[in-house]
Amino acid sequence: MARRRCGAHRAPGAAAAGGRDAAEAERAKQLSLLAAAAGPQAALVPLIESAAGLAALDELAAAPQVLRLAFGHLDFQSDLGLACEADEPELIPVRLSLVLASRRASIAAPVDGVTPDWRDLDRLAADAARARRGGFGAKLCIHPDQVSPVQAAFAPSAEQLAWARRVDAAMRAAGGGAINMDGRMVDAPVLRLAQRLLAHDGQGRG
Repeated sequence: MARRRCGAHRAPGAAAAGGRDAAEAERAKQLSLLAAAAGPQAALVPLIESAAGLAALDELAAAPQVLRLAFGHLDFQSDLGLACEADEPELIPVRLSLVLASRRASIAAPVDGVTPDWRDLDRLAADAARARRGGFGAKLCIHPDQVSPVQAAFAPSAEQLAWARRVDAAMRAAGGGAINMDGRMVDAPVLRLAQRLLAHDGQGRG
């Protein structure tokens, strides 16, 4: 049986203790048992904290009631005997694997692990920026003081939102296809990126 861990989302970009279920997971059957115990209203966030969990990423991401994956990077290092420095280059392929599995399963972008020293805001900012660059959509927090900086790190900038609105308006006016905007081609993948930015902004305001 999977052990339950805190990890509920309180706001876009940040995750903290609360009302959704997160569990260390290595097999989809564990999640099925947890979902049955928690009820159909529960949103599960499997924590990937071991080599076994990494090997089962696609199975876990596709399990019923899974909202998104989360990376328990500290326990993962312990499981594999890694001794990463703060920038954790050894974990780049692991983080990318979570992002790819999430995309294949059409679930929300994964949640990155905690920054253990809640007093080190510079480290928190660097960790959150790395997570966002790497395709993560949120970050676990262990202290209330971490929530606002993490939200800010994952929120689209004013410049990004202005660009996204221009792209969306231009594509609507053109009726689809590909257009030229500021000397660059804008097509369906670019429009999807713009719409994701606008949707993220809408969640933050909701």
